[in-house]
Amino acid sequence: QVQPVESGGGLVQAGGSLRLSCAVSERFLNTSAMGWFRQAPGKEREFVGSISRSGFISYADSVKGRFTISRDNAKSTVYLQMSSLLPEETGIYYCAVSMYNWLGSNQANVAYWGQGTQVTVSS
Repeated sequence: QVQPVESGGGLVQAGGSLRLSCAVSERFLNTSAMGWFRQAPGKEREFVGSISRSGFISYADSVKGRFTISRDNAKSTVYLQMSSLLPEETGIYYCAVSMYNWLGSNQANVAYWGQGTQVTVSS
């Protein structure tokens, strides 16, 4: 299976925390960067953060200090730990596998998208 599979979405109150998981094919962990994007209702999909093959992590300015990306190679899983969530962060969160060992915010670098998981932050 090449398409990543997200899980862990749900309903959380503003200020709360949620951890998303993304199961990926083991072969991608050694060759590709992974990332998270999100799409709020009525808006375009936007970059949240990414982790390169070597482990370098980058975040969108809007989530720095609140969100943490990590990777567990033994479980072939990438995580997005979210804290201090805001209502405007409601949306569908997508896991992405890059064509390269670096992803960044450029969606054109994405080779495979997950189906997305819904995150709803209530005020």
